[in-house]
Amino acid sequence: MSAIDRGIDPAGTVAVIGTGTMGQGIAQVALVAGHPVRLYDAAPGRAAQAVDGIAARLDRLVDKGRLEPAARDAALGRLTPVAGLAGLADAELAIEAILEDLGAKQQLFTALESVVSDSCLLATNTSSLSVTAVAGALRRPGRLLGLHFFNPAPLLPLVEVVRGFATEEAAADRAYATVAAWGKTPVRCADTPGFIVNRIARPFYAEALRVHEEGAADPATIDAVLRECGGFAMGPFELTDLIGQDVNEAVTRSVWEAMYHDPKFTPSLAQRRLVDAGLHGRKSGRGWYDYAEGAARPEPHTAEPCPPPGKVAVHARPGPAGELPRLIEEAGITVTREDPAADAPPGGCIALPDGTRLTLTDGSPATTGSPAPGIRFDLALDYRTATRIALAPADGVSPEALASAIGLFQALGKKVSVIQDVPGMIVARTVAMLADFAMDAAARRVASPQDIDTAMRLGVNYPRGPLRWADDLGARWVRDVLLGLHQAYPTGRYAPSQPLMRRAAAEEKLL
Repeated sequence: MSAIDRGIDPAGTVAVIGTGTMGQGIAQVALVAGHPVRLYDAAPGRAAQAVDGIAARLDRLVDKGRLEPAARDAALGRLTPVAGLAGLADAELAIEAILEDLGAKQQLFTALESVVSDSCLLATNTSSLSVTAVAGALRRPGRLLGLHFFNPAPLLPLVEVVRGFATEEAAADRAYATVAAWGKTPVRCADTPGFIVNRIARPFYAEALRVHEEGAADPATIDAVLRECGGFAMGPFELTDLIGQDVNEAVTRSVWEAMYHDPKFTPSLAQRRLVDAGLHGRKSGRGWYDYAEGAARPEPHTAEPCPPPGKVAVHARPGPAGELPRLIEEAGITVTREDPAADAPPGGCIALPDGTRLTLTDGSPATTGSPAPGIRFDLALDYRTATRIALAPADGVSPEALASAIGLFQALGKKVSVIQDVPGMIVARTVAMLADFAMDAAARRVASPQDIDTAMRLGVNYPRGPLRWADDLGARWVRDVLLGLHQAYPTGRYAPSQPLMRRAAAEEKLL
């Protein structure tokens, strides 16, 4: 392995330009890894203030027993604020974390290029701008790449190593090795709008917003279903409140514009109105939820207890909900197994005593989809461990049949949220879109399949990588859900990608 492949010298100087939250976090990571760190900020006095902020962070680590006092003192001894770019001349790696403005970044790197040595790596921490465009103004664009850390940088392990169109392979390799030596988990990706995480994660927010805009469920219920049924750590409404509605909406809009207004990436009018109203989430005191002192957090819609049916008939086929018959039997409910009906969906169905069918959502609405109108239930990460399930009854389903369905899932130990009859429900449409976005990104060589799943697990804490999820569900199931959604919303937003269509066709040939 060459010296370049091993990364920058472990004792080499790292420069951090921009001393906001992200800049301070990146500086802390480099400091703890043993590097001398130079801090620069265009605002007078900000770099010195950042030194105090980083010292306070390190003090907290000492108080928690995560850092020895001697290591803190040594790290602070390597930290130096500088008043001008000339103070960064000895840097082997310079990382920019200034405002998301292309002109400002180009101006900074143009000035920096004349200060540092020709061997110094230049990196931008941009989350939404083109790395290629940032490098376009440089005399030597080949040494500039993206190092996209996630906030808070000292805690989150993922770093996207973004290779611009002109980035030299050796520079990307050197940066990758450096980040790995810092104890981070780097993933390689091409310079595409949103990179890996911000590109593939868009449906997690967009589908929840669409369900809410259609009046199918309120934010608290959608969040609860995605957490307790889908297995996500946070729901999209509480997560965007944490990120900042303005920040999240800006990223969505940036990716949409960079994709030439592809309908798959269309922003939400509801979120735009929230931003226009100044309701940016936790930092403003209110977003989708109210964070004022003493404000009550809205509860998700949860059905009242209902008696379960004494028996059900299962018309089963292999599918994502294949474990449900076993769970029903374990709950003490009599299960009669019958051959699938001719019009039964791929995952089969559960017939209540009055004949009403319970079926896993296939992307079509319960009222107008096939088979005959009944009650849809949502996809779960794991039906055994899920603590909540969503049901969507078709128009005309009797209150007694709905109560029986509610009681059935309550007997399995689940809370039940009844939502309006919306195509694809909540978890299923979200996961299908995530899986399709991931397959499309892999086919376009945005990143390797392994790096895509790693990025989505570590960058946004998904319970399962979207490609692994597609493997578990089957490409045919993902395709069929999207086809059902595409039929309901023929705008192109839900049209399955060609990689998904090819993979689903290959699965069918193996049957």
